[in-house]
Amino acid sequence: MKPEVDQPVSKLRWRAVHIFFSTVCVIAGCMFFFKLHEFLRTIKKDEMAGFAFDPILTYGFVAVGFFLLLVWAFLTGQFKDVEKTKHEMMDRVFRQEREEGLNFGEDLP
Repeated sequence: MKPEVDQPVSKLRWRAVHIFFSTVCVIAGCMFFFKLHEFLRTIKKDEMAGFAFDPILTYGFVAVGFFLLLVWAFLTGQFKDVEKTKHEMMDRVFRQEREEGLNFGEDLP
């Protein structure tokens, strides 16, 4: 039983995924900046001066790194067909099983 590889994703589903992904990114970004704002307010207080500098620096580097990875993924088309890799892997497994005389894949629904 071979999985169907050429199923086009409907435009409505594709748009819904983009809207959901964008919404989650905006909410997470707002919460991240809120946390940074809280850290900056803590730095300004004399009794805790410098407490939050290291976490802000660390958060900044991590956020920039993840943002650059996200940009790279979009620019290289990593989100165009996310199911393709799964189907290619399944095809390789089925092909290897056939070559070895095994039939584990045919037992799956």
